[in-house]
Amino acid sequence: MNFVNLMLLDEAVPETAPGGSMLTMLIPLAMLAIVFYFFIYRPQKKQEKETSDMRNSIELGDVIVTTGGIIAMVVKVKDDMLLVETSGDRTKIQIQKWAVHSVIEKANEPEEKEAKDTKDSKRVSEAKMKK
Repeated sequence: MNFVNLMLLDEAVPETAPGGSMLTMLIPLAMLAIVFYFFIYRPQKKQEKETSDMRNSIELGDVIVTTGGIIAMVVKVKDDMLLVETSGDRTKIQIQKWAVHSVIEKANEPEEKEAKDTKDSKRVSEAKMKK
């Protein structure tokens, strides 16, 4: 009979949860959330912002690539629409801004690049003349 009483006594005593308190269970979950934020969510938002800024900065004369692979020059800019001209038969196509994948060449960059190249070549020629 003592054996039966001991068995019932063992079942009546509540055991403590293995692993400790609730706080130690939440720490790995919090760490996972922090890793998720810094390695997934934040870079994605940064990339979306850069893409949005690129699409909003499109001007007349920019050469763009659409998501479908069409390379064209911007002829007209409206709110969320672009009128582009392809190089082949000068065909004009109206597209939405969200369809722009990238800007190959800005309209005012070649002038700035040529001006910079001119300044650099002047400096080189002046340096050669001094020698």
